[in-house]
Formats: sequence, structure tokens, C-alpha cells
Amino acid sequence: MNWSKYSAPQAFYPLAGRLIPWFSVMAVALMGVGLYMGFFVAPTDFQQGESYRIIFVHVPAAWMSMFLYVVMAIWAGVGMGLNARLSFMMAQAIAPTGAMFTFLALLTGAMWGKPTWGAWWVWDARLTSELILLFQYAGVMLLRTSIDDMRRADRSSAVFSLVGVVNVPIIYYSVQWWNTLHQGASVSMSTGSKMAATMLMAMLIMTVAFWLYSIAVILARVRCIVVERDSLLVWDEKPAVSQEVVEVR
Repeated sequence: MNWSKYSAPQAFYPLAGRLIPWFSVMAVALMGVGLYMGFFVAPTDFQQGESYRIIFVHVPAAWMSMFLYVVMAIWAGVGMGLNARLSFMMAQAIAPTGAMFTFLALLTGAMWGKPTWGAWWVWDARLTSELILLFQYAGVMLLRTSIDDMRRADRSSAVFSLVGVVNVPIIYYSVQWWNTLHQGASVSMSTGSKMAATMLMAMLIMTVAFWLYSIAVILARVRCIVVERDSLLVWDEKPAVSQEVVEVR
């Protein structure tokens, strides 16, 4: 199969429509399994009790908030390097979903922090850098909507996205670089997992479910962007055509 043909927005549009139902069904199914395992099968934590179960939403959401920003920046970089319209559209479509997961991570973090730290919010290094990430997503979206020219909007938001990538490693390593209240990573590539097998499995299933959900939502949003941009191009061309007709007459 010649995948390169789908680099054109008009060719990608029907492919995205065919993929959305598959990713949606898998996301819903895995989310149901992950939530059931996390809230009903996983054992109670001996230190935090039942309140720790919020991590089955909080941790995957936090992972997705960082991962989606990196993916958005990659698409933005590809768009700038190859001047590819679809890449800019993908970056535009990712931003709202990334912002949603960042907000969800902050909200569930506050819900976990209240019984654990005794406060809804503390100016912890990881919490603060995650809040900055939410502002970065908002900045990308606001910058795009504030510029009328689509090409300038694409490039300006792409530059903003690429510069903001520096915050992602700051979020990840903040608990190691600074003395923070936030606990260290329970799952690490170097040290493995400190969690029970059931807890780890539930968390990984929720992460995959969030990723599949993100793909489905992003594909749906890309389709909307393709239609919106094509309609704007047609609308922009109509006055010029009308003026030529008037001049010929």
C-alpha cells in the first residue's frame, strides 16, 4: 500500500473516518477494563488506603499530557521542514486533547493531594511545571486563532510548540532535580516497577486506553479541520473570481 498518498489532507480524510470507529471501540473497552481493575481488583495500598486509586487516572493522564506535547511538536516540526499542510493540521488537532489531559492530571492530582498533603494545591516543582504545560497548550491554541493568515498561524504556533518542548523533561525529572513533595516515579525503565502486578497492569491498560482515545479524537478533529480549511479557501477565492467575472463583463 502506498501510504505516501495519504499525506494529502483530502486523501487522509476518508482514511481517518474509517479508523475512528476502531480506535473508539478499543478505547472504551480498555478504559472499562482498566477502571474496573483499578477500582475493584487492585489491592488497597497499605500507606494511602483507598485514596491512592486516583492514580489509575492521574498517572496515565500525566503521561499523555507530556507525550502528546512531544508528538504535537514533532508534527509541527515536520510541517515546518516539509511545508506539509497535513502535519500542521495534526499539530493543531493534538493541542486540545493534550490540554484536556493536562487539566485532568492537575485536577486528579489535587484530588489526590488533599488527603495526602492536606492541601488541594502546593507550589511543588512538578505541579508547577505541569501547570506551565497547560499554559503552553493554551498558548499554542490562542496563537493560532489570533492570526488570520493560516500559513503564518501554522508556523508561529509550530515555533511556539518546538520551544516549549524544553518543559517536558523538566516535568519528568523535577522530582529528581529538586526537593519536592511529589513522590518519585513508581514505574521506571531503569529500576522497574515498585507497584503490585495488578496495580501496574491496570495503570498500563488505562494508558493504552487514553492513547487510543487520543487517536480517535485527534482523527475526528483533523477531519473537521480539513473541512474547515477547505471551506475557508473556497470562500477566500470566491471574491477574486467574482471580481474577474465583473471585469470581463
